[in-house]
Amino acid sequence: MPLSLPPLKKLWLPLLLAGGLLVFFATGAHTAISWQSIAQNYATITGFADANLAIAALGFAVLYLLAVAFSLPVALFLTLTGGAVFGWLAVPLILTGATLGAGIVFIAARTIFADLARARAGPFIARLEAGFSANAFSYLLALRLIPVAPFWVMNIVPAFSRMSLGSFLAATFIGITPATTVFVSVGRGLDHVLAVGRTPDLQVLASPAILGPLAALGLLALLPVLWRRFRGSSTASEDDR
Repeated sequence: MPLSLPPLKKLWLPLLLAGGLLVFFATGAHTAISWQSIAQNYATITGFADANLAIAALGFAVLYLLAVAFSLPVALFLTLTGGAVFGWLAVPLILTGATLGAGIVFIAARTIFADLARARAGPFIARLEAGFSANAFSYLLALRLIPVAPFWVMNIVPAFSRMSLGSFLAATFIGITPATTVFVSVGRGLDHVLAVGRTPDLQVLASPAILGPLAALGLLALLPVLWRRFRGSSTASEDDR
């Protein structure tokens, strides 16, 4: 039986998101996003934010949502910039925008892959679905806490499983909270650098002081999975006696 795609009317969201990503690179918009441009216009940006806080905050949250939904490689840049411009207010704005944007990608990916993958992708996807579905919340929470995979990848992978949208959004929101808070804190420290027109040195982001605690939190999130496997192995051993 030939492989069939979902009807075109179901593909509008995935096609829209893919088209937005292509436009972002085709128009050269990615080259306009730089610390140099932020530093040159920082006084204007902060002046507008101070005078129109509600509008600026809403606009930033929507911008973050769109960046995540279109899988644009600017999330860290926006997080640090948001920390510099809005301070701690950036944390709830980023969490809201990122979670909703991730949910849009999850829905789009499920539209394409849900039936297609189960019907045609074979035993590998079946094993992936079974393993991820069994501990989906803990797995995704750990992968959000430890950013070992690109954020957009972890918006798509759960679509292969039977994870509910509610669980996906909850695990995403909780999982990205620590890293968001840390990076916004770093961004707050960039305010004085950008205010004098200099570009920041971001080597601190790769330091053990930042990555270590996030990795520890990710391992903690996996404890329920390891415990269930241990209990399952113990039960199986007792049954074999």
